[in-house]
Amino acid sequence: MQVMKWAGGTKKVLCVSAAFLLVFSFVAASVLFVPEPEESVFPDVFVGVDAAFATVEETKQIIDQVKEYTNFFVVGSTAITWDVENLTEVCQYLNDSGLHFLTFAHSAADQYFSQRQWVKDAQQKWNARFLGLYAYDEPGGHQIDHDYMFMCAQKAADYTDAAVKYVQNLTYYLNDLKGEWEIGDLPLFTSDYALHEFTYRGGYDVVFTEFSWNSNRQLNVALGRGAASVHGKDWGVMITRNINDPTPQTGQELYEDMVLAYQNGAKYIVVFDYPSLQQGILNQEHFDALKQFWEYLQSHPRSQTPAADRVAYVVPKDYGYGFRGPADKIWGLWEADSQSAPIWNQANSLLQEYGTGLDVIYEDCLKLNLSAYGKLVFWNGTTLTV
Repeated sequence: MQVMKWAGGTKKVLCVSAAFLLVFSFVAASVLFVPEPEESVFPDVFVGVDAAFATVEETKQIIDQVKEYTNFFVVGSTAITWDVENLTEVCQYLNDSGLHFLTFAHSAADQYFSQRQWVKDAQQKWNARFLGLYAYDEPGGHQIDHDYMFMCAQKAADYTDAAVKYVQNLTYYLNDLKGEWEIGDLPLFTSDYALHEFTYRGGYDVVFTEFSWNSNRQLNVALGRGAASVHGKDWGVMITRNINDPTPQTGQELYEDMVLAYQNGAKYIVVFDYPSLQQGILNQEHFDALKQFWEYLQSHPRSQTPAADRVAYVVPKDYGYGFRGPADKIWGLWEADSQSAPIWNQANSLLQEYGTGLDVIYEDCLKLNLSAYGKLVFWNGTTLTV
C-alpha cells in the first residue's frame, strides 16, 4: 500500500486507527460495564431473621419471604451448618439474595468437615456479606439458670471466683474455636438474657440482648447496651419467645419491640424463627410487621442521646445477678442476697426516671470507657458527674 511509503500519511492513518480504537474501547466498556443496583441498606442497622430450619428448602423459603424488607440473616440450624453442601448452598443463596449473614458455629462441627477451610473459603467468596460466626448460644443464660454448658462455672467459692471462672472458661472455648478454625479477626456473635457484661469479657464482639417471655425490654437494653458501651463493642436485640408458649407474640407486639430496639440504638435487630407445628413460629402478621418496620426505618433516622443526658447505674463488682426479679439467682449458684431486692428496685426506679437514657454497668468497669455517660449512680447511693 502507498501509505506505507509515506511517513506523513502513515502517521495519519495510525492516528485515525488509534482514535477509532479508543472510541471503540470506550463504547465497548460502556456496554460491558453494568453497574450493580444500589442496595436498600441502612448502614447503622441490620434487620433480619435467625432461622433454625432443618432443610435447605425451608431455609430458602424464609429467605425468599423476607429478603425484600430485611438485610440480615442468621443460619441457625445445625442441620445446615454441620453439612458442608447445605451450608455452602444456603450461604450462596443468601449472598445472591443481597443479604448479610452469620452462620452458627460450634466446635463439634469440625467432626463433619474442615471448618477452618470452609471459613477461609467463605471469607474470600462472600467477604462483603459474611459478617461473622454466631458462636454457641446464651452462655450467660445457661449459667444463671443452672443449665450448665461445658464452659460455665459449676462451682465457686464466692462471686469473684464465679466471675473469674465463667470468663476464663468462656475465653478458653472461644479462643479454641478461633485458633482451630483460624478465623483471624472475624467477629463472634451470640445472644444472651443474663450476664451480658461477663459474656463480652469472655471474648464476644457482639451480644444480642434478648426480648423474650415477659422480660423487661428496657432493662435488657440497659444491661446489653451498658456492657457493649464500656467495652467499645456493638450490640443488638434478639426477639424470641418460649416456643411452647400458647399465646405467641402478635405482629403489633413484634413491631413495637423492633421500634424500641431501634430507638435505643441497636445495631442488629433479629427475629427468631423456629419450626413448630409443621411451620415456623412466624406467620404472615409477623412478616407484615417486619415489612412495616423496614418502611419505618426509611422515614425515621435516629439520633443518638447526648452523653451528657445518659446515666449509668453502677452495680457491685462481680455481682452476677440475673435481673429478672428481686429474687433472681446470683451466678446460678446462690439464691438472692440482701442486695438483690434493693438493686432490683433501684434499677427499675432509675428506668422510670431516665428511660432510654439509662444503662447498667459494673463497678470494676469504671476503668474502661465511660465517655458515653454524663452521670454515674451507684448501688450504694453515691452519685458522680463524669
